[in-house]
Amino acid sequence: MSYKSPVYNVIAVPVEKIKPNTYNPNAVAPPELKLLYDSIKEDGYTMPIVCYYLKTKDCYVIVDGFHRYRIMLEYPDIYEREGGLLPVSVIDKPLAHRMASTIRHNRARGSHDVDLMSNIVKELHELGRSDAWISKHLGMDRDEILRLKQITGLAALFRDVKFGDAWKPELDPEEE
Repeated sequence: MSYKSPVYNVIAVPVEKIKPNTYNPNAVAPPELKLLYDSIKEDGYTMPIVCYYLKTKDCYVIVDGFHRYRIMLEYPDIYEREGGLLPVSVIDKPLAHRMASTIRHNRARGSHDVDLMSNIVKELHELGRSDAWISKHLGMDRDEILRLKQITGLAALFRDVKFGDAWKPELDPEEE
């Protein structure tokens, strides 16, 4: 069987069944959000939002498309025109891979909030993902990962790092 991209199975989902994720570091300034509204008002929804279906809560968790979702919530004219339905493309991946998908989608389009991005690196680390995994799946180099780890200020992020013996303090002769 050949691979079929999720976009070929777009479904209409009531906006009330869609929930934002807790880890998206992407932010849109008010002028760009207004531009997104204008775009959706003029062109309609031209791209589905990407979600993961959470069976236990019968809801769809956003992986990509939070701001398109926001437009429907914040603009009654869009909600009414669309009948409260958003086009959704569903992916079925574990949390770490969904987080990576969110970052890839965002990085391909724009900028990120550094604090939120560092929290993602922290959470991925806590999920057991290595720096190599984070680098590969989020498109970051080692220096960027290191900087983001430093921002969180958590020693736990460096717990498994092997440090060399390049420096050892000399004892004061009087202390011997």
